[in-house]
Amino acid sequence: MAAPLPEYVSSEITALVDGIRGGGVANGGRDVRWVRLDGLHLTLRFLGPTLDDRIGVVLDAVRTTATDGHAFEITIGGAGTFPNDARPRALWLGVRSGGEDLAALAASVDLALTRAGWPPEPKPFRAHLTLARADGVAAGASVAARLIAAAAGLQITCPIDRIGLFESLTGGGPARYEPIEMVRLGRV
Repeated sequence: MAAPLPEYVSSEITALVDGIRGGGVANGGRDVRWVRLDGLHLTLRFLGPTLDDRIGVVLDAVRTTATDGHAFEITIGGAGTFPNDARPRALWLGVRSGGEDLAALAASVDLALTRAGWPPEPKPFRAHLTLARADGVAAGASVAARLIAAAAGLQITCPIDRIGLFESLTGGGPARYEPIEMVRLGRV
């Protein structure tokens, strides 16, 4: 379950990534694996493979969470890595403001899913937008350093006004995320 980002956010982030992508990878080394930038979203709860007969229950949780929620704004900016900058596995952009609202929304999603039979999310929510996976490639630390430097002054403000369920389609390059259903936040 995730909150989609407006197209203009994807455009600004694409420009940032284009300035970083592939620069400095020497001697035929592998670059990090960049995510597709045409379906950027903020993950509120990762479900993994979900059986078709459970999709309806998940969609009910999306609808309940959306109805009880409210729209808000976030500001994306700054960057970092998981677990650390020296040996990154994931490279991400941060959320400068609105992170508390995102965390509350993620908690509501988790509660609705727990009531529907999913185990509670074991890890605390940390608002971020994953841009790449390094998975141990030698270039990971240098690409992360370039991303962190480039995103230091980044400030992209956008609304979070919908949440939904996305399907991850793999094969033929980076995963593509297709919305199954999107629901506006707040009572209609």
